[in-house]
Amino acid sequence: MNYMMVFFMLSGIIVFCSSRNHILLTLLSLEFMVLSVYLLLFLVMLIYGYELYFSLIFLVFSVCEGALGLSILVKLVRSHGDDYLSSVSILSW
Repeated sequence: MNYMMVFFMLSGIIVFCSSRNHILLTLLSLEFMVLSVYLLLFLVMLIYGYELYFSLIFLVFSVCEGALGLSILVKLVRSHGDDYLSSVSILSW
């Protein structure tokens, strides 16, 4: 089971590092990594018998992170017309 979690995390990191065109793919890979960390955290807390309140707090923060990323994506699409990284310059923000 641990090898599967490591595989999920590594595949998310590989997709995050290799996506150079679209910001949406980058956000999706970040959410995939957050979900794999959440699943690992949930399993560790369940195995050792800890309370699951920390996993709920982690899930709330990950939802806030996803909402912030989507709001930045919507602002980018409205201002530039697409979500390509090549059309975005740091000086234009």
